[in-house]
Amino acid sequence: MTNSIPSKKYYHIVLLVMVVFFAISFITNILNSIIVDVKESFDLSLALTGLLPFSFFIAYGVMSIPAGFLSEKYSDRTLLSVSFLTMTAVSIVFTIFPGYLVFSLTLFCLGCCMAVLQVVINPMLRAAGGEEHFAFNSVLAQLVFGSASFASPYLYIYLVNDTDSQKSIANLLRSLVPTDLPWVSLYVVFSFLALLLLLIVRLTKYPKYQKKEIEKSGDYNSYLQLLKNKWTLLYFVGIFCYVGTEQGIGNWISQFLNQYHGYDPQTTGANTVAYFWAMLTAGCLLGLILLKIMDSRKLLIGAATATMVCLIVAIFGSAEVALIAFPMLGFFISVMWSIIFSLGLNSVRSQHGSLSGILCTGIAGGAVMPLIVGFIGDLFSLKIGMMFLLIPLLFILSIGFWAKPLVNNSTIRLKKKSKL
Repeated sequence: MTNSIPSKKYYHIVLLVMVVFFAISFITNILNSIIVDVKESFDLSLALTGLLPFSFFIAYGVMSIPAGFLSEKYSDRTLLSVSFLTMTAVSIVFTIFPGYLVFSLTLFCLGCCMAVLQVVINPMLRAAGGEEHFAFNSVLAQLVFGSASFASPYLYIYLVNDTDSQKSIANLLRSLVPTDLPWVSLYVVFSFLALLLLLIVRLTKYPKYQKKEIEKSGDYNSYLQLLKNKWTLLYFVGIFCYVGTEQGIGNWISQFLNQYHGYDPQTTGANTVAYFWAMLTAGCLLGLILLKIMDSRKLLIGAATATMVCLIVAIFGSAEVALIAFPMLGFFISVMWSIIFSLGLNSVRSQHGSLSGILCTGIAGGAVMPLIVGFIGDLFSLKIGMMFLLIPLLFILSIGFWAKPLVNNSTIRLKKKSKL
């Protein structure tokens, strides 16, 4: 029988988890930057363009709960290996047969792999880094995630714009794909990245540990029982709305700036997307401080209100204002994920492993919201389509008023100076 979570820290596993988080973010959020190029390359409507993030994020809805069952049956090494092998294969297939349908299928397969990775690496991080350091390591992982989202647009800028030298790496990678589709070379890089991670995963030694009962995914009955709980459904919708808003903004920034202000999506558009993720990362740091001095529900109300105001300013403001307002949206939404997720877990007494699986299924909101924005954009205009995002933001705002967690977030009480 294996031991309980080991007291020894396995820092090489912590490092591996951080690298996996970086890869997940690097590959996931590149779609925000290339969306305009993809639209023009395949001559797509806004609705068909919105189907691309739908293909990726709907995979979370399909795979999150099954991934929980798989994690109980197979080892971490096996699931990580299969995921990275699949990512390598589908990326190579797309570079050989670049087309809209193949790209959609590629994104779905990548999304399935990401769902499995998310389910696997969080328990790994808790076990390897120590239970008492899990909060710190989770924040560190979130910062790594944000830094990868900030970095990936610059890889795109380099690959499509570097023509200074015929012997450059960018030219070499572009030579492997059709000349009119230079952005496809990104998936050559992703195939190499996934293959490298596959080799690292196979060569890594893993500690043995046994999950606590509260962390296990549970059986079908545990899921059915949770789905009968109104709080489970409400927080599922909350996560659905948050990820939908995050991707609904991120996916359409570059197209919006190009369509209404004439900015080049391969330079200014990609830069603005990068700044959006950079500000989201910075907001996480400030959020950690604010959560220590105020109730999370009040912070959520403030963040949702500021986001709605900023979204309206970004949509209807001048070109110069839009370049500032869109990145600021990342700053204001930064605390929403952690607050909604923690309120959800703190509103249910047990079966947190199963609840986490249900809440992660809500990541499928990233599939639906960008699609709706694109559909409305085709019918009316992209401005009206992006105004639709005020609806999920209103639901997120409402959480701050009706949430009744069993445990409130711990805050520091500031002592008042005594009067002389």
